[in-house]
Amino acid sequence: MGLIKALTTSISSGLGDQFKEFVTCPNVEANVLIVRGEVGHGKGNSNPTEGVLSNGTAIAVPDGMAMMIIENGAIKEFSAEPGTYTFDSSSEPSIFTGKLGQSIKDSIKMIGSRITFGGQAAKDQRVYYINTKKIAGNKFGSPQPKKITDEKYGMLEVTFNGEYVFQVIDPALLVHEVIGANPKDTLTIEDVIGSQLKGKFIEKLTLAITEVMRKQKVSFGDMGLYGSDISDSMNNILDETWRKQYGLEITDVAIRDINLTDESMKRVNKIDDATIFSNANLQSGLMASATADAMKEAAGNEAGAMMGFMGMNMAGNAGAAAMTVANQNVNAAGKANFCSNCGAQADGNFCANCGKKLS
Repeated sequence: MGLIKALTTSISSGLGDQFKEFVTCPNVEANVLIVRGEVGHGKGNSNPTEGVLSNGTAIAVPDGMAMMIIENGAIKEFSAEPGTYTFDSSSEPSIFTGKLGQSIKDSIKMIGSRITFGGQAAKDQRVYYINTKKIAGNKFGSPQPKKITDEKYGMLEVTFNGEYVFQVIDPALLVHEVIGANPKDTLTIEDVIGSQLKGKFIEKLTLAITEVMRKQKVSFGDMGLYGSDISDSMNNILDETWRKQYGLEITDVAIRDINLTDESMKRVNKIDDATIFSNANLQSGLMASATADAMKEAAGNEAGAMMGFMGMNMAGNAGAAAMTVANQNVNAAGKANFCSNCGAQADGNFCANCGKKLS
């Protein structure tokens, strides 16, 4: 048997008059991944046999869908090229790969063209359509804090949420994996992805985030800018489950929100403070800002602006003295060692604050 291209455009409204049977893809919701084709019987077929495709049946393949004919559990025909085909039971099996390329042929060969239906009739021919468009809007979220390693702040615990986009890149693998266990006419994203693959996704996403932070040398707060890098990392990490087993590929990951736990926030603040007070330029900026605020306060002093400014001068003298000491500390700090993990000043071979070995 085989497929012969009948038309290059979508199926015409007059196919019922031209063919004994014609198969079309039903209208599907956005969350549908696999759906069984609808078989219509033309005027020339007054006594159709259910579950059997007549020689000369017309089959329409819409854009963004792959189609396969499964007979008694075996993949017999395949097309990912849009158009209308005529089913010829006397010719050799046909595979039209479209944009999917050689990999689909290799997959059909690898799985031996077998799909277990279990309990089906001895003569059963089905047409399935598989959605090969990019499917967006798939939400994810970490149910509990996850540990990531930040270049600047070290080990942190975070929660995050967002959305990802995925695509079916190997329909044969997907059908082989899910149709046998779920012999239904319609399979949704939830039926296919389910809790198992979702769990794998969240588990490996934390690893991908850490990997991208290390590679790009950025902190956790910038992860929203690296969606494509995270998706590439995810595909490598999830290769054995998502791609090789189910024929799925992640095309984009958008992290909408990433939050620190209270303990990790304290750690970040501590390191940021240490960074500020070890930098003379930052100290000067803080002092200038504080002086400007003090002048505003003095101008509105209830005892009069002069009293306010006198108080400010006294505070300024004290501040200048403090600044001198701070600068002396900064100069001294220039000769000291600082921990690359937590930012604290450290002497000897190990940091007294976090225990990291010093180089």
